Amino acid sequence: MNPIIMALPYPEIKVKEKNPAYANLLSIDYCGAVSEMSAITQYINNEAWLSCEKSPIAQTILGLAIAEMMHLRKLGELIILLGGTLDFTVRQQNGKRAAWTPAYLTIPEHAKKMIAADIEAEKAAIRQYHAHIKIINDPDVNAVLARIIQDEEYHILILKSLMKEV
Repeated sequence: MNPIIMALPYPEIKVKEKNPAYANLLSIDYCGAVSEMSAITQYINNEAWLSCEKSPIAQTILGLAIAEMMHLRKLGELIILLGGTLDFTVRQQNGKRAAWTPAYLTIPEHAKKMIAADIEAEKAAIRQYHAHIKIINDPDVNAVLARIIQDEEYHILILKSLMKEV
């Protein structure tokens, strides 16, 4: 399945300078409660349920998961360039670490509820990316985040279309 992304190029993955605080902030997008890791896992789970039900929308959901994997990779590259590490923990301002957990997911077993949860997760991701863009003073990092937002907005349109099919 091809990933479902907008037919627009991504900006080059680069940073103005190392900035561990920005890396920590991006770790939230990478593997926090609202994150690419959460989106991937939720989509893969939903695709498995839908495939077992022989739903025609399962392949589209898989395509969304693959697109989120691309986002995860791009965020990972940015985190490393900013001087951070990739260990599936979020570094909080108080110095503590929080590991990614499936408790972050919404996993209903009915197609309409799955899609509704996916739409809400995409909206939350967009809000979080916008908030992070306001904090991060690196045009290269923000360009990548803005491009990811475009994909997430496109995903909402696709999911709303799928909602009409189930």
